[in-house]
Amino acid sequence: MEIIYEQALSPCIRDALRAELQEHFKTGGGSSKEQQERLLSKQELSAELGVSLVTLTDWMKKGLPFLRLHRRVYFKKSEVLKIMQQNITD
Repeated sequence: MEIIYEQALSPCIRDALRAELQEHFKTGGGSSKEQQERLLSKQELSAELGVSLVTLTDWMKKGLPFLRLHRRVYFKKSEVLKIMQQNITD
């Protein structure tokens, strides 16, 4: 019987989880537009919105929705825009 070490198993689990989450966001529920929406990195979203990474980080601390996949942060642009729209109208 072979013993599975945590150091070997952890990256396998992390990779499998990352793949499943990415697939979920590609094909998850909702409209076809949401199904095709790709995840944006922190740098991509800051460029899209025209804000600095520092500002984006501050917004994350205040509740901006994001997804963390193995030390990397991703956003669904539609969710970010929805939150921003709600904050403007509130």
